[in-house]
This record gives sequence, C-alpha cells and structure tokens, in this order.
Amino acid sequence: SQHQLNVTTFNASAMAIISLQTFAGIWINAFMVSVLCLAWVRKKSPNSNEKILLFLGCSRFGYLCITWVYFFILKIYPSCFNVSPMQPLLVAIESFFNCSNLWVSAFLSVFYCIKIANFRHSFFIHLKVKIDRIVPWVLLGSVLLSLGLGILIYKTNDEALSDKINCTIIGNLWKENTDIRQHFFSLYVIIGFVFATAFTAVISSALLLLFSLWRHKHKMQTKSVNNISMDAHIKAMKYILSFLCIYSINFICLVLLLIYSLKNMKNQDVMMLLIAVFRHAFPAVHSLILIFSNPKLEKTLLRTLSCVKCKVCMRQ
Repeated sequence: SQHQLNVTTFNASAMAIISLQTFAGIWINAFMVSVLCLAWVRKKSPNSNEKILLFLGCSRFGYLCITWVYFFILKIYPSCFNVSPMQPLLVAIESFFNCSNLWVSAFLSVFYCIKIANFRHSFFIHLKVKIDRIVPWVLLGSVLLSLGLGILIYKTNDEALSDKINCTIIGNLWKENTDIRQHFFSLYVIIGFVFATAFTAVISSALLLLFSLWRHKHKMQTKSVNNISMDAHIKAMKYILSFLCIYSINFICLVLLLIYSLKNMKNQDVMMLLIAVFRHAFPAVHSLILIFSNPKLEKTLLRTLSCVKCKVCMRQ
C-alpha cells in the first residue's frame, strides 16, 4: 500500500542520514584517538588535556557505533527487540557511552575554564594548582557514574519489558501503559538531573571563561598589545561560544527525547528523526572543533587530508 511505501522510504532516508553522520563522527573521533595514542606512545606522559580528549574520543566512538547498531536494528529488524536481553542491553550500553560523553565534555569545559581563566579567588587558585591531579579521578568517577546509570537503565528496561509481555498476555493494555510509565518516570527524573547538572557546569564554566577572556582582551586593548595575542584570545572566545551553542542544542534534543519517550505519542517519527540527527551531529561537530582548537591535532589533520588529496589526484 501507499502507507507502507511511505514508511519504507522514510526508514531508508533515516538510515542513510544517520549512517552518513555516524561514519563522519566515527572517522573524526577515531582520528583524534589515534593521534593522541601515538603521541602517548612516543613521549610516555600525556598531559591532562590529552587525557581528557583521549577519553572523550573513545566514549564518542563507542557511542556512535552502538547508536548506529541500535538504530539499524530498530528500523530493519524491530522484532529483535522482543527478545528480552537485546533491547535493554543496547539501551544500557548506549546510555553508558552517552553519559560518559556528556560528563567528560562538561568537565573539559570546566578544565579549560580553570586552566585559562584568571581569577584571584583563593579557591580558584587552589583548583588551578591541583587540577592536573584531579583529572584522573574525575575520569574514573565519570566511568563509575555512567556504569551505574547504565545498570539502572538496564534493570528498568528489563522490568518494563517483562511487565509489557505479561500485560499483553492477559490483555490488559491500560495496565501495560500505566506500569511502563511508572517504571520510567523516576528513571527519567534521574537522567534529567544528570543532564541538567552537566549542562549547568558547561554554562557556568563557559560564561566565566568568556568573562575572563573579555576582561583580559580589554586590558590588552588599553595597553596596545600586539595583534597576535589579541587574535588568540578572540579565537578562543569563538571556540567557547561555538561549543556552548552546540552543547545547548544537544541538551534541548535530550530533553525533547525524554519528553517524547515518556509520553509515547503516535506519529512522532519525523520529530524523533530530527532529534537523532542533531544528537549524532554533536559528537562529530564538537570533536572537529576540538581538533581545530588544538595545534597538534589540526596540523596532523591538515597533513593527512593533503596526503589523501594527493593520492586521489595521482590515481586520476
């Protein structure tokens, strides 16, 4: 029928868009991880910034891979989700990588604020001195927090799926919807709190860093400092604003995803596709910004692209 043809066309288009975004994001994050790992092997002692970028790239690589697998099964083989461990396990793994991605990217913003900003408060100065020692513990804490959230999500989804099967067997559809909402409401409150905490950390650190850079830029203007230093501060402010913008869009998409999932509304495929497009764009776009804000990564990327371009031209 025409409806089935439209659904098939929509699913094919959705798969093509998500697959293209996933491939780009995987390539970008794999490049960042490989460059940092090679640098780690050579000098044996990565700095704190490289540790955070390496962990962030790994979490985003895993997130993009598992979300593509989940989306592929959902659109092509949705009957696989009727098997009890499949759907809860995929959702739990996706949530683990997504939580790691959000927390570490938020901590990266806080790290840049502490390292770059210039405030004379004693607590801020203490953080600036101790931040390099804190980084490994924060990364370990983000893994444990993400793991705990993933386990909680797995148990909740598994219990909800069991209740759904039991309610379907006895034919009580109203009880099915009520039990599922009761299972997920408290979980969504916890997830929303985690997302809001990470977003608050990003907003606060970005605004503090922008204020510090703007104040420093104003001082340099009054003292007529050379244009090179001025350009560096303006470039840093642009990177912070761009990150703040895409992180805000990603946070809005996550909130909309929670709302639509909780309400379980019909005919929401278009909105869910838009949310998925923006969510898959965030790991790729932000990692690309991080690459261009790091001179070593930027230089390696441009050199790699030039080599690829030369090889393509030689083949032609």
